[in-house]
Amino acid sequence: QVQVVESGGGLVQPGGSLRLNCAASGSMFSAYRLGWYRQAPGKQRELVAAITSFGSTMYADSVKGRFTISRDNAKNTVYLQMNSLKPDDTAVYYCRAALGARGDWGQGTQVTVSS
Repeated sequence: QVQVVESGGGLVQPGGSLRLNCAASGSMFSAYRLGWYRQAPGKQRELVAAITSFGSTMYADSVKGRFTISRDNAKNTVYLQMNSLKPDDTAVYYCRAALGARGDWGQGTQVTVSS
């Protein structure tokens, strides 16, 4: 089983920035498909951004131009840089590491955007 640990959440004012980090265990990290998801209270979990083993990225329409996903295979870490944050971005953010048909989730990190 892959251990996935998120960090970097917190409270930020509207318009501010945060960087989320996700460390995943395993010698096959460079082959993982990695994704950031979020779940707001009363809503379903949704995909925010993803990056393939080749470095191709995709974003939800709601975060395009504001969020950037990147990975550092040498550090077994994937990042989510979040800029121009809005109150609607408030949610628990989860990281998922997938290889083949298997995917493992982290415990989540809370992001709150409020003045």
